[in-house]
Amino acid sequence: MNTHQNCVNTIKGLSIDAVQAAGCGHPGLPMGMADVATVLWTKFLKHDPSQPDWADRDRFVLSPGHGSMLLYSLLHLSGYDLPLSEIKAFRQYNSKTPGHPEYGHTVGVETTTGPLGAGFAMGVGMAISERLLSTRFGTDLVNHYTYAIVSDGDIMEGIATEAGSLAGHLGLGKLIYLMDDNAITIDGPTSVSVTEDTEARFQAIGWHTSTVDGHDPTAIEAAIIAAQAESSRPSIICCKTVIGQGSPKYAGTSAVHGAALGVDEVVATKINIGLDPNEHFVILDGAYDTFRSHNGARDHADWRARLNTAKNAAEFQGAMRGDIDFLSDVSWPAFETGKKLATRKASQAVLRALVAANPSVFGGSADLTGSNGTSVPGPAVTATSFEDASHIHFGIREHAMGAICNGMALHGGLIPYCATFLVFHDYMRPSVRLSALMGQRVIYIYSHDSVFLGEDGPTHQPIETMLAIRAIPDMMLIRPCDAHETTAAWKMALERQDKPTAIILTRQGVTTRNETRSGTERGGYTLTDCTGKPDVILMATGSEIDLAVDSAKELEAAGKSVRVVSLPCRELFWQQEDSYKTSVLTPGVTRISLEAGTTIGWDRYIGDSGLAIGIDRFGLSAPINDIKQELGFTPNAVTARVLNHLR
Repeated sequence: MNTHQNCVNTIKGLSIDAVQAAGCGHPGLPMGMADVATVLWTKFLKHDPSQPDWADRDRFVLSPGHGSMLLYSLLHLSGYDLPLSEIKAFRQYNSKTPGHPEYGHTVGVETTTGPLGAGFAMGVGMAISERLLSTRFGTDLVNHYTYAIVSDGDIMEGIATEAGSLAGHLGLGKLIYLMDDNAITIDGPTSVSVTEDTEARFQAIGWHTSTVDGHDPTAIEAAIIAAQAESSRPSIICCKTVIGQGSPKYAGTSAVHGAALGVDEVVATKINIGLDPNEHFVILDGAYDTFRSHNGARDHADWRARLNTAKNAAEFQGAMRGDIDFLSDVSWPAFETGKKLATRKASQAVLRALVAANPSVFGGSADLTGSNGTSVPGPAVTATSFEDASHIHFGIREHAMGAICNGMALHGGLIPYCATFLVFHDYMRPSVRLSALMGQRVIYIYSHDSVFLGEDGPTHQPIETMLAIRAIPDMMLIRPCDAHETTAAWKMALERQDKPTAIILTRQGVTTRNETRSGTERGGYTLTDCTGKPDVILMATGSEIDLAVDSAKELEAAGKSVRVVSLPCRELFWQQEDSYKTSVLTPGVTRISLEAGTTIGWDRYIGDSGLAIGIDRFGLSAPINDIKQELGFTPNAVTARVLNHLR
C-alpha cells in the first residue's frame, strides 16, 4: 500500500465529490496541491487537533481560499472537529465548510482567505509576531513556523509584493511558503499576462527560493527541510504542479479552476487515479492513521510542561489572551484646557503612554511616523534584531500594512496598530474590511482627516473616505474633537477586543475642552446646552466641534437657543437606548450636522427637517483659512445657513 498516494487520492476524491455535490467550487487547486499538502501536514506541521488554539502551534494559511476543499480535507483527516458530514455539506447553508475558509467559523482555520494576496500578507504578520514574542518570552514558549500555500494569483496581487518585500527586509527565517506554480489562471495560461521569473523576483527582495516537482513527495520534503535550515531569510518553494491533476479531460487547463468536473469526468477521474467511481467521500486505507499519527500532541505536552514552570507564564498567557488589565497602570497624559492641540499630537502622547505600560501594543506607520503621531521611544525591528523593539517601519505599503496587522492580531500576543493619512485608506480598504469580517482588534490611525490640511490639495484631502469606513459592518470609526476624546478613543479601541477601530485625527490644532465631561464612550453627548428646549441642535465630529461652538455663540446672539452635540462615533451613538438618544437629540428640534466631508449618511441623524452642512465636492490647494472661507466652514457662513434654514 502506498500510504502517501492513498492520502493524496483521498484528498482528491473528497474535493471532487464535495464540489460536484455542491454544483460549484474549485477542484483544480486541491487536486494539484494534494501531494504538497500531504507532505507538509503529515511530516512537518506542528499542531494539535484536540487543542486547535495551542499558542505554539505552527500556523498554516491557505492563501488561495478558493481551494478551500484542500484545507477542509486536511482538517478532517487530521482529526479536527470537522466531521465527514460537513465535507458532504460543502458550500451549503449553515455548514462549517463555506466556499472560502472563514476564521472563527471553522475549527482550524487560522484566517479568512479568498481575496488573493491577503493570506500571503497575513502570514507575514504571523511570522513577525512569532519572532517578536519569541524574543520577548523565550524560545521555550514561542518557537514555531508559519507556513502558507500561495498561488500564481496571490503572487500577482500587489499586496504580496508589498508584504514579501518587508518579509525579506526583516529576514523572517521561520516563514515558509509553498507556491502552487501551475501556470494557469482563469483567463488561461499565466503567459497571457505574466512573463517574469518568480524565483528571481523573490531572490531580489531577499527570499530563499527553490523549485521542485510538486508531485514528487521526496523532493517536496527535501525542499521544506532546506527551507527550515535557512534561518535568516523567508523561503518560497515553487512547486511545479498540474492543476486538476488526475482529470483526463481538464488537467492542466483553466476549465478545472472554478467549476465542478461534471458527472462523466468525475467517473473518468476516479478511474484514472484508482478510486471506485461508484463510491463517494471515501477515505482510503491508511489516510486517517497517517494524518492523525503526525500531530503535535507530544510537542504540545512538552510545551505545556515548560509553560507550567516558566517564570513569565502569567504574562505570556495574558498577552495571548489580549488582556487589557494594564490600562490601570498607564500614566495617562494630561492636557491643558483651552489650549489648541492637534488630535494627532494628543494621540501620540496617549500611544507613548500605552507602549510604555505594555509592549504588546505594537505597530507603526506607512512611512509617516512623525506626521501620524506614531513616534514612540525605543528601537524598531530590524533583520538582525527584534530585541526590545517598540515599533515597526512598514514602509510605503498601506495594503500590506493592514493585512500584516491582521496577521499579528490573529496570531495573538500583540495588540496591533497601524497608521497613514486618511485619504490613503483607499489603498488598504480590503485589509480593513477583513479586520471587521474576522472580528480582529486592529487599531487604524488615520491623520490629516480633512480638507483643512490645506496646501497639499485635493489629492490628499479626504472627502468621501470616512463614509467608506463607516460603511464597513462592525467597524467603529471615532473622530475625536480634542485631546480628551482622543484618550477616550484609544481606551474604547483597546476595550473592543473583537472588532477593529479607526481613529480619525486632525493635522491642525483644535481646542482642548474640559475633561470632566463624559459620553464619548456612548458615541455622542451634549457638549454645551441652553436653558430650556433648544431652537436648534448643532452636532459635529472632530475639528468641526470648534466650528459648532463658535457658530452657537453667533446664533445665540441672533436670539436662538442652541445645543451643541459632539458625535465622535455616530454609529455607536445610534446603538444606544432610545431614552439616551432622545435626551441628546430632542425630538421636534431642528438638527444641523457639521462635518468636513460628504453629507451622505447624515440623514438618519438630522431627520426630515434637518440640514447637513458638509463638502460634496473635492477640495482645493490653499491655506486653511482660505479653504474655510471658500467652502463655507466659518461661523458666519454656518450661522447664515442655519438662520435661513430655520425660517
